[in-house]
Amino acid sequence: MLLFVGLGNPGEQYAGTRHNIGFMAVDAIAKQHRFAPWRRKFQGVATEGNLVGDKVLLLLPGTYMNESGRAVSEAMQFYKIALGDIVVFHDELDLPAAKLRMKLGGGNAGHNGLRSISAHVGNDYRRVRLGIGHPGDKRMGASYVLQNFAKDEWPWVEALCDTVADNAALLVEGKDSTFQNKVHLAMAAKGFGSGTADDS
Repeated sequence: MLLFVGLGNPGEQYAGTRHNIGFMAVDAIAKQHRFAPWRRKFQGVATEGNLVGDKVLLLLPGTYMNESGRAVSEAMQFYKIALGDIVVFHDELDLPAAKLRMKLGGGNAGHNGLRSISAHVGNDYRRVRLGIGHPGDKRMGASYVLQNFAKDEWPWVEALCDTVADNAALLVEGKDSTFQNKVHLAMAAKGFGSGTADDS
């Protein structure tokens, strides 16, 4: 079994914020692949389904971002999921809006959700970094991520989440670089970005 974790904050007031794009991407996977209805579980909401013949657990922690690791640890221990079979979807300030990068382990770049997960289960899990752009001033980062996406940003947000869902089977198969490239090509075809995986 694989565990796909979307990072975000629970509650309507946070639903449209940049920090919640991880929630949005994983919810898009659930909808597109017709997973079972979300149920309260593992200090959040979870659902199970199948992708290319493998069982996948989707989890949206309800602990608030800074305590995401508690929910991830509980789900991981319950199903005895290996660290390398955890894929975390999160917002990334250091990537331009609408860009995506894959990463295994490494630093947390000040992201409190990643920091919490690493503290609870270790660092060598896979990350889907969803670019939200940068406010231009490092001191504004904390307030920027809690702002709602602007109306003119929603087309790329929805396109990125749908494209992630379209190609989620590649993550199950461990083809992370192929997944990254396919998302970039598809986003370029939709009019977002140049279609190369290494531009920034």
